[in-house]
Amino acid sequence: MEMFNFLPPELIRMIIFVALLIGLVFLNALVMVYLERKIAGHIQRRLGPMEVGPHGIFQTLIDGIKLIGKQLIIPRDVNRPLFRLAPLLAFTPVVLPFVVIPFSQKIQARDLNLGLVFIIAMSAINVLAIFVAGWSSNNKYSLFGAMRSVAQNIAFEIPILLSVLSVVLMTNTFSMQGIVTAQSNIWFIIVQPVAFLIYFIACIAETNRAPFDLPEAESELTAGFHTEYSGMGFGLFFLGEYGNMFVVCSIATVLFLGGWHGFTLPFNDYGAIIWFMFKVYFLLFLMIQIRWTYPRVRFDQLMNLAWKYLIPISLVNVLITAVIVKL
Repeated sequence: MEMFNFLPPELIRMIIFVALLIGLVFLNALVMVYLERKIAGHIQRRLGPMEVGPHGIFQTLIDGIKLIGKQLIIPRDVNRPLFRLAPLLAFTPVVLPFVVIPFSQKIQARDLNLGLVFIIAMSAINVLAIFVAGWSSNNKYSLFGAMRSVAQNIAFEIPILLSVLSVVLMTNTFSMQGIVTAQSNIWFIIVQPVAFLIYFIACIAETNRAPFDLPEAESELTAGFHTEYSGMGFGLFFLGEYGNMFVVCSIATVLFLGGWHGFTLPFNDYGAIIWFMFKVYFLLFLMIQIRWTYPRVRFDQLMNLAWKYLIPISLVNVLITAVIVKL
């Protein structure tokens, strides 16, 4: 360790945290793919994966190894630099929001005073990755999926920001720790149920999850923006998707469900982390259940939901919140 003595202790701490967070992203993807298959199986009255390991628990790991071993085929007429860049754009920014997520009062890589703005900014890069993938693939189905994703992102980013603004008006801070601390007595889902509902619905659309998965609608667009991708290029898009799901559910936990505050477990770092992860995975379970319960909507229905309903309701909610805070 003496060879690292010239590095600042804070930098060493950040490097360790980033390495752990990258591991968390991969572990979360493994867990989520397995849960998705099993929950889908039970909802559809079947077993799901059962062959590899007890109850198919190693199936996701084997699939990951299979993707790593597959050849990344690049079609002849694609834009090669952008085609290669898109999967990295989809995955790399997913790790950065984890830096400011408070898993407990002490377990947080960095508490930025603009942490919430930082997360929203990093999450917005995902749609850029999808657009680059669709445009560079030189495939009409990929391009249609990319265009849908951009329109969907613009529409649903607005109600998300307005829902977040309702909480910021109440706490007067963008710090993730500050927002959690403000909920030590009451969780904001009790006083802001409309903002939570709008945020959660909009986040399902932002992460391209069914019933709002129009950018990759297989019945219409083959596989949408990642039609031409294979091997680990294809796998990085799924790592990015499950990472984004974890991020949006973590933000919902911080903003509306009290973060690491709990009821019965001892209030130490371990108890706080257990409470935080329980809330996050409960929301992830809801997202999976919604996917396998409701059919995919049409694109015009999706746009109408955002522009005619979610945005006006969230604007009214922000206005009411501002008036109450001012009074």
